[in-house]
Amino acid sequence: MNFIKRNATSLALPSLLWLFLIFQPGIVWGQVQDEKIVVNLQAPSHPFPHYWERMFGSGRAILSLRDSYRRDLREVENATGFEYIRFHAIFHDEVGLYDEDSEGKPVYNFSYVDQIYDGLLENHVRPFVELSFMPRKLAAEPTLHAFWYKPNVSPPKDWNKWDDLISHFARHLIDRYGIEEVSQWYFEVWNEPNLDFWAGQPKDQTYFQLYDSAARTLKQVDKRLRVGGPATAQAAWVDRFIRHTVENDVPVDFVSTHVYANDLSEDVFGTTEKIPRTDFVCRAVRKVHDQVEASPRPNLPIIWSEYNASYKNEPDVTDSEFMGPWLANTIRQCDGLVQMMAYWAFSDVFEEQGVVKEPFYGGFGLIAEDGLPKPSFNAFKLLHGLGNTRIAVDSQSAVVTRREDGTIVMAVWNLFLPGASGLDKRAIITINGEGKNHRATVYRLDSTHGSLANAYAAMGKPNYPTQAQIQALRSAANLPPPETVHMQRGQLTIDLPPQGLALIEFH
Repeated sequence: MNFIKRNATSLALPSLLWLFLIFQPGIVWGQVQDEKIVVNLQAPSHPFPHYWERMFGSGRAILSLRDSYRRDLREVENATGFEYIRFHAIFHDEVGLYDEDSEGKPVYNFSYVDQIYDGLLENHVRPFVELSFMPRKLAAEPTLHAFWYKPNVSPPKDWNKWDDLISHFARHLIDRYGIEEVSQWYFEVWNEPNLDFWAGQPKDQTYFQLYDSAARTLKQVDKRLRVGGPATAQAAWVDRFIRHTVENDVPVDFVSTHVYANDLSEDVFGTTEKIPRTDFVCRAVRKVHDQVEASPRPNLPIIWSEYNASYKNEPDVTDSEFMGPWLANTIRQCDGLVQMMAYWAFSDVFEEQGVVKEPFYGGFGLIAEDGLPKPSFNAFKLLHGLGNTRIAVDSQSAVVTRREDGTIVMAVWNLFLPGASGLDKRAIITINGEGKNHRATVYRLDSTHGSLANAYAAMGKPNYPTQAQIQALRSAANLPPPETVHMQRGQLTIDLPPQGLALIEFH
């Protein structure tokens, strides 16, 4: 479409001016970048568990009671088969769990807690329980975070009452769901205590006290309960957290932390490097992996309980086709370094900055308001089709896998930073090895396949789409049927536009 417009415009230009523009240095006209990818099916291989789709994050706990939240949950679960969901604020006063009587004795009400966890389990998803935030009557101070729902981030006024809360909470879950079920959950103590989500001072030492108390109490309830932390932002504290738990004989079953691709190198690595958004997340994952490996507990599972390409609201990032190749490239780089990574978040049923004002504002979710799937949703849907064995290939823009039935499945992409002027890519793929492949099935995600961005722009980007517009947008967001391509002498050529992602099955 853009090429046609440029040609139409050129007819009105004086001939000399047009020739000047054609030969002007730095202007690219219809160039294509070739990449030759040779796939040797006898190359080294290793298990490739789908660590990137086992868990997702979401907004605070109370949102899970909404029908829109549960509809989006089912959509993502159907597309990925994910196992765990993490959200904030199960102890927030709006859930109604904790109160105190006139004598200051704790009073517990599990009505909403039960409805929240029942709803997850009915939809085949288990809780990854973040133990947060502080109930108002248990808080030492009324220290409220700036989020729209104002979580209290104070330490407890009484550590014995904090222990009692954790104990009653865990015992109730076991009574309701059984230890065989609850032992398969995870319990993570707090959220990002190195930032303004924790008001204790000094931050690390008071957080360690909070963690120690919760972890020991959970293990007293039942040793099979899994507990971990420090749930930090910016890949922080993991080494000192492990050292603390070892030196003080504190239970820990996993470590967790977070990073976003636009975090600063100064905050994550203590350097002034300019690490591109395309590499940042897995650089941080590598840092933590190496810290754990060098620690006294080198086999502790690493769970990345939040990550995304941005922690800001950037529509040209999280709402765009960029997320397809970005996710594929992140999966390629983080393979083998982490047990689970939780994309933040599965849905834009989300209110940290307040009530959603328009469908596409750069929200973190895979699904926008009104159940509108973003390109990121379709990226997860496509990448779910990868096999569970990874075959080595000499390319930074491809992943080659084998399914259990022997089918070779490959992801290939054309990744550029948001706002960059990228070239089209022609991937020339040669398959060497077992047998001969005669045809390939190609699934695509780009601006004209599985993206509603163009349709939304054509509508004038309405803040409140009508029901008819919503249906049209959902239709535009659907992934089109795959193409069947016949191969020539074991070779396949596929064209990818900038920010294009393709999943290829070889038959």
